[in-house]
Amino acid sequence: MREDRNRPRWDLVLFDLDGTLVDSLPWFLSILPEVAARHRFRVPESDVEREALRAMGPRAVQAHLAVPRWRLPLIAREMRRRKSAAGALPLFPGVAPMLRTLHAAGVTLALATSDAEANSRRSLGADAALIRHWGCGASLFGKPRVLRRVLRAAGTAPAGAILIGDEVRDAEAARAVGVAFGAVTWGYGAAHALRAQAPAAVFERAEEIVPTLLGPR
Repeated sequence: MREDRNRPRWDLVLFDLDGTLVDSLPWFLSILPEVAARHRFRVPESDVEREALRAMGPRAVQAHLAVPRWRLPLIAREMRRRKSAAGALPLFPGVAPMLRTLHAAGVTLALATSDAEANSRRSLGADAALIRHWGCGASLFGKPRVLRRVLRAAGTAPAGAILIGDEVRDAEAARAVGVAFGAVTWGYGAAHALRAQAPAAVFERAEEIVPTLLGPR
């Protein structure tokens, strides 16, 4: 982080995509039963079970739903293909002006997502031009590798970066690499589980991101 109060708190802001910038949960839930049947894993059977899964890390989710590890790349490939066919999914309210304000303030913006770059660009629309570095195609357990790749490309030390995401696995990836983590509460992960990860910041609305990232340490 920088000590200068006239500058952004972090030089590089990495965003997760699904559940953070893009409202993809309704689409995901609509295709989940078919994908699960095809790849032979369970789907949650009740609201209680679904809520419990929102608090779990990726390994716990994989075990709970009995997802064969060797099928994970196949599942990821199918999800990207289906998302491409679905077209652009909507951004959450407030995301577009938030990205534009950060970019105008001189913050370098990046993505760290499991989705394909083409899908990410489609959902971001014209605001894709604001993204400097594209860390796409992360596997279920591969987001630390993507974060390190983006840090190298940006020439930024881990202390100068923050990952903003909506899942426990985002917090785990940030911790593994040494970057700060900012949690959003409107996505896939449960708010209480994200708070338990001791994030640098918690955001309940997209409008809260700019004053936190551009404010004093």
